[in-house]
Amino acid sequence: MSIPVNEEAPLFAIAVAAELAEMHPQTLRQYDRLGLVIPKRTAGKSRRYSLRDVMQLREIARLGAEGISLEGIRRILDLENLNQQLATRVRELESALADELLTRPGRRVFAAGTEGGAVSLRSGSRTQRRTEVVVWRP
Repeated sequence: MSIPVNEEAPLFAIAVAAELAEMHPQTLRQYDRLGLVIPKRTAGKSRRYSLRDVMQLREIARLGAEGISLEGIRRILDLENLNQQLATRVRELESALADELLTRPGRRVFAAGTEGGAVSLRSGSRTQRRTEVVVWRP
């Protein structure tokens, strides 16, 4: 039986996180001051790093080794975090849509109206076919 791991749970003290990220603890403090990786705080204000924080610290080290500046790394991390948030939101919306389609199939059917807007149709019905010829002149 495997136990699910919450990547966001603040588990590691700074010394452990630094060892896992293969960095000096002072580097983690500096990254916290710069806002690159902001750990959670305990009631006593000591830092607690999550598994996700440690993964981000490793990513910072990798990007820094490739010659990317700290400001560049910050922008990359911001975009990656935004991407992850958007992907999570898309999954939530897809799930909500799937639930809606399963609970109420065929409830909403739309077609294009004569003026170009959307027209709601009864389930199982079709729009009336138009056979007029329209001549367009510029």
